[in-house]
Parts: sequence; structure tokens; C-alpha cells
Amino acid sequence: MDLDDVTIREQNFHSQVREYIICFLLFTILYTISNFIITKYKRKPDDHEDEDAIVNRISLYLCTFTLAVSAGSVLLLPFSIISNEILLSLPQNYYIQWLNGSLIHGLWNLASLFSNLSLFVLMPFAYFFLESEGFAGSKKGIRARILETVVMLILLGLLILGIVWVASALIDNDAASMESLYDLWEFYLPYLYSCISLMGGLLLLLCTPVGLSRMFTVMGQLLVKPTILEDLDEQIYCIDLQEEALIRRLNGAYMTSNLKYNSEDLEQELDGVRTKKLKLERRKKASAWERNLVYPVVMLILLSGTAISVLLVAFNILTLLVDESAMPKGSQELGLGKASLSAFGFVGAAIEILLIFYLMVSSVVGFYSLRFFAALAPTKDDTTMTKIIGNCVSILVLSSALPVMSRTLGITRFDLLGDFGRFNWLGNFYIVLSYNLLFAVVTTLCLIRKFTSAVREELLKALELKTQRRSCTLQTDIKSHSEMRNLATSRQLCVYKGGRGNNQFSCMTFHSTYLES
Repeated sequence: MDLDDVTIREQNFHSQVREYIICFLLFTILYTISNFIITKYKRKPDDHEDEDAIVNRISLYLCTFTLAVSAGSVLLLPFSIISNEILLSLPQNYYIQWLNGSLIHGLWNLASLFSNLSLFVLMPFAYFFLESEGFAGSKKGIRARILETVVMLILLGLLILGIVWVASALIDNDAASMESLYDLWEFYLPYLYSCISLMGGLLLLLCTPVGLSRMFTVMGQLLVKPTILEDLDEQIYCIDLQEEALIRRLNGAYMTSNLKYNSEDLEQELDGVRTKKLKLERRKKASAWERNLVYPVVMLILLSGTAISVLLVAFNILTLLVDESAMPKGSQELGLGKASLSAFGFVGAAIEILLIFYLMVSSVVGFYSLRFFAALAPTKDDTTMTKIIGNCVSILVLSSALPVMSRTLGITRFDLLGDFGRFNWLGNFYIVLSYNLLFAVVTTLCLIRKFTSAVREELLKALELKTQRRSCTLQTDIKSHSEMRNLATSRQLCVYKGGRGNNQFSCMTFHSTYLES
């Protein structure tokens, strides 16, 4: 064996060890952050140790692993883009030689593998393990619950494989496809993950436009708005009076036999008044820079990010119509550090990374803003493990589809690596074009609806006020007309009855005189 061969083998060995160490360190950091986030929202357990506590702890570890994988999937594209720009700027730097194409490919493959593992094995196991009690007649304990969970996973896997087999046979019924149906690893799992990615892409298409418009409201609630023609002292004084009145009602100071208050409703109203008071006090204590500078700048940043995203999608639509190379596709050979992926160089790459993070945050905000998924929103220190599992699965689906959506919409030109580029629907021109059109149209409509909602609300209030004034005026006219009609009728009866005799005439004449007075 030559010395050169030994040197090459040593270099490959050291490169592999270095990549494993880097991947392990990155995953450890993500796992620690994920554990901190889940622990912050998880419902506090009891002090005593029992079987349910052990099951909850195991499910917590699996959820933490899944959330760490989701964070890694989100960071795939930004890390790859910034690595390409660093290697392009510093190609001969000794301290960044560890940043190479092999490491990037390894990260993409690990993200794909762990996403499949978490979605199809770990999260179903955590849910079934949490809900299991052991088969009837068997001895209760952890082993019985594990046995029931494994049986449920096997049945679920057979059900999913059967559905995929039938669906693929119906869609593509040629001889080659029928032979590939019996290949589990090379056909089933990529096809199944392709379907899941398509569902995740459609979910992102639904959540991201809603989140882009919802972000303005969320940031408006977090930041201090400018005080224009507002007297905060007067508002705080009115809030104090309302708070005192509600406290007196709760204490029974104004309780009477004819008016009874529901204590629960009053407590909720009191909490709302106190929350409003805290917001007003925060606005009063805020500095002039925070009130008059931070809020407008943040709103301009959000508006600019949304506008740039829509413009990039529109440009991508035009590119798709004239150039086939704009289609999202996978790449097996990564030319890292050879050419910049953006026409604006490092600045363009930084803008792409910011847009990718902005779209991810917007999709999460939009996901929890939808009525169907609003019940999944976690609560601090009061979220059950079942709800945590649902949130982890949802975040995993969204984060796994984020690189595909970013490449499909033309936010970045970085080719998809690993199994992310093997999705069948990425090669369909009509699906990709429809996806871009729907994103641009729905995002534009959501923004128009958001910025015109204030005008529409004011117009509706004005119309309602005008309608109420008309109805009040009409009711007043009707009431006046009815009173005059009754008065005229009384006078006519008086004259009519007065003609029958002197006694009756004098009595009714007195009544008529009384009405006239």
C-alpha cells in the first residue's frame, strides 16, 4: 500500500470524524434550546414519581428531539447559503476548511432522515405510549404499555403502506411502477415523504399569507404605538374608575335585590380592565424614541419584507414562463464556494436568509391564527403532553416544507440537496406555476384586506350610526303622530257625546278643556 493511499484514507477518516463532531455539537445546541422551550410551556408535573411521570418524561424527550430536528430543517437553507458566501469570500482560509460540500450534504441527509424518523416513528410512538394502558388481562406497567404501543405502530404502518400502495397503483399503472411497488426503501418511503412534503407545502401556502398580514397586528401588540391626539392620563383615570367600580360590585357594595351580577363575568371583565391599564401604563412610561421611532421602523421593515417576497415570487413566475431552468430541482453535486447564488452578492444572500426566517415566523403565526389550529396554541406552564405532541408534529411538517417552498417560490436559487430534491411534484410545471400564482394572489389579497380593514370598520360604524339616527328619528315621528292622533280622537268623542244631553255635554266639555290645557 502506497504512502499516498494511506494519507488519503487518513484525511477521509479525519474529515468524517470532524463532520460527525460538528453535527453532534450543532444538534446538542438545538436540543438544549428545544428542551428549554418545551419545558417553559409544559404543564408542571407532580412531585411524586409514578408510572405516568416516567411516560411523560419519555414523551418529553421524543418531543424535544423532534423540535430540534425541526429547528435544524429551518436552518438548512440559511446555513448552506451563508457557507457558500463565506467560502466564496475566503477560499484559502485555513480556519474554515471544515466548511465544505461534504458537511453540507451530510447535514441535508441527516435532516431528511431524522424528519422521517420523527414524523413516522417517534411522534406516533410518543402519542400511543402516552395514551396506552396495556392490553386487557396483562400485567400493568411500562412493559405492557410499550408492547401495546409497538403493536399500534405496526398496525398504523401497515395501514399507511396499504394506502400508499393503492394510491400509487391508481396514479401510475405501468409495469415499471408495479415492480417498484415491492421496493420498500427506494420507493415507499420517498413517495410517502413526497406526499407529506406536498401537504406541508399546501399548509405553508395557507398559513404564510395569513401570517404575513397577521404579523402587523402581532408587532403592534408587542410594541408601543405612537400617541397621536391621545390623552393617556385621562384614559388611565377612566380605567381606574372602571376598576374601582368592578371591585365594589365584586365586594357586594352595589348589590341590590333587583340587580344581581355574575361574579365570574365580573372577574373576567376586571382582568380585561387591568390588562388594558397595564398597556396604557407601559405606553406612558415608554420613551419618545420607543414610541415615535421603533414602531414605524418595525412596520416599515415588515412591509418591505412582504413586498420583496411578493416581488420575488412575481419575478419567479415570469422566469418560469420563459426559462425551464427556473424549475426547482435536486442537485447531487454541490459546487460550494464557486459562484454566488444572488446577483447582489453577500448582501443579496443576507436578504434571502432574512426572508426565509421571516416566512417561517409568518407561517407559524398564520398557523396559530387559523380557527382550525387555534386550539393547538400552547399556554405557558399549562400545556398538556398531547398538545405538545401536536405542536411538534405541526412545526415539523412546516419546517420540513420550508426549504422546498423557498426554492419553489424563487426566494433562493440554492438547489435542494438529499431527499429534499427527490420529490416527484417538483418536476411538474403546472403544480409549481400554480403554487407561485396562488401565493402571490393570496398574499396580496390578505394585505389589501389588512390595510383596508380600518377604513371599512370606520365606514361601517358611520353607516350604523346613521341608520340608528334615522331609526330614532322615525320612531320619534311615529310617536308624535300617534299622540296627536289620540288627542284628536278624544276631542271628536267629546263633541259627539256632548250632543246627547246637557249633563253629558258639560262633563265632556270639561274633559276637552283639560286636554287642551
